[in-house]
Amino acid sequence: MNQARKLKTKRIRRVTRNRSKIFGTSEIPRLAVFRSNRFIYVQLINDEIGKTIIAVSPKDFSVADKKKNKTEQAEILGKLIAERAIAKKINQVVYDRRSYRYHGRVAAVAEAARKAGLKI
Repeated sequence: MNQARKLKTKRIRRVTRNRSKIFGTSEIPRLAVFRSNRFIYVQLINDEIGKTIIAVSPKDFSVADKKKNKTEQAEILGKLIAERAIAKKINQVVYDRRSYRYHGRVAAVAEAARKAGLKI
């Protein structure tokens, strides 16, 4: 097995292991984070019906926010999704970090959402 396939297999196992323990409902949806090298995307998902309730991405930024570094942008996304969730009367979520470590941008999203009033 070559190195790239081995790394991909390990990543898929980590995602599967985390997702087996996490399930979002309509009352407590799943706060899913996808991180690429350039952007970070956050969404609230109801797994019972398989629908995305709220999604935020860097497309929702103003011009000034786009000039900030990636960690600051992640904090803005965390605050933005918390505000939208509270507006829809969602106060508690289950955090799904996929295969990413709870560090850097992934942690910044969670901490900003907590500060904005979302219970994780």
